[in-house]
Amino acid sequence: MTGEGAPLRIGVFGGAFDPPHLGHTALAQIAISQLGLQRLVVIPTGHAWHKARPLTDAKHRLRMAELAFSPVPGTYVDPRETLRDGPSYTVDTLRELQAENPGAQLYLLIGEDQAQRLKTWHHWERLPALAIICVAARADSSGAYGRFDDLANDIPGLTVLQMPPMAVSATDIRQRVASGKSIAPLVFEPVARYIDQHLLYRSD
Repeated sequence: MTGEGAPLRIGVFGGAFDPPHLGHTALAQIAISQLGLQRLVVIPTGHAWHKARPLTDAKHRLRMAELAFSPVPGTYVDPRETLRDGPSYTVDTLRELQAENPGAQLYLLIGEDQAQRLKTWHHWERLPALAIICVAARADSSGAYGRFDDLANDIPGLTVLQMPPMAVSATDIRQRVASGKSIAPLVFEPVARYIDQHLLYRSD
């Protein structure tokens, strides 16, 4: 809980969200609780320069994100990266959010896989001046902090969020849809319904 006069605490959660799943919303809820966030900005990726496969059309990913995160208080979906031409870089998004929210403290939420690749990001070394980097670590892994010692040496204030074990991934969900399997245990019902209505991830 922040006191009177304390800076606004804003979480920034970017990703493809192709599709958003229960692991994403669990991270949002844990981050809000553990970091005392007053606002969480969910930002679907625009042009994913680091992904080999093409992403689903932004309009679908934005809408699915809205459906998935709407039950999480204080959270809203920001389309800014999908509206940019060319590659979409986190450093640019953080600069914009900092300018729009003077005096606020930004918290950048990333997963373990993203953390391992962080030093390949565009101008990654500038990120700590813009936001506190928060890594979501699975609770069933031992030595959560130890796995990020090298990263912590280069990024002051690196924070680890303890996540419960959740066997869910967007890749698995897309594969399940393509093979006609149920995704009910992995996404919120409105997201599953949207995927079905718009024939997303079908093999044909």
